[in-house]
Amino acid sequence: MVVLEVFIKEIGVEQFLPVVDAGISAGFPSPADDHLENSIDLNKEYIRNKDATFFGRVKGDSMKNAGIHSGDLLIIDKSLEPVNGKIAVCFIDGEFTVKRLKIERSTIWLLAENENYKPIKVTMDNEFLIWGMVTAVIKNL
Repeated sequence: MVVLEVFIKEIGVEQFLPVVDAGISAGFPSPADDHLENSIDLNKEYIRNKDATFFGRVKGDSMKNAGIHSGDLLIIDKSLEPVNGKIAVCFIDGEFTVKRLKIERSTIWLLAENENYKPIKVTMDNEFLIWGMVTAVIKNL
């Protein structure tokens, strides 16, 4: 199971950083790519609703096939409605976890993206809450 360390960051402060707006080649470098153009505010780029947005640090490998690895930072928006097939942060039986939602008529499944983990069927016996939807993953390389 992936366990998350959830925390709040100050996201109301604008901070513009330089950005290469022409695109970055993954092949041979272009001489035109030497010029920085414009700027970007990561808060405006990634935060839709600052009052409902939180960050969570991933611990574990159950979502590795979705590109979410231990140490990654998730951007979580609590104001978004849960959507079948999307990745959510859930609170189940006292722990935060990140899983892909499978919403059927009367059943919710939490699906890992790692073949070593079985799907979790949410039942009436579980203490359960879909805490927020994952909108982005920030990775350290």
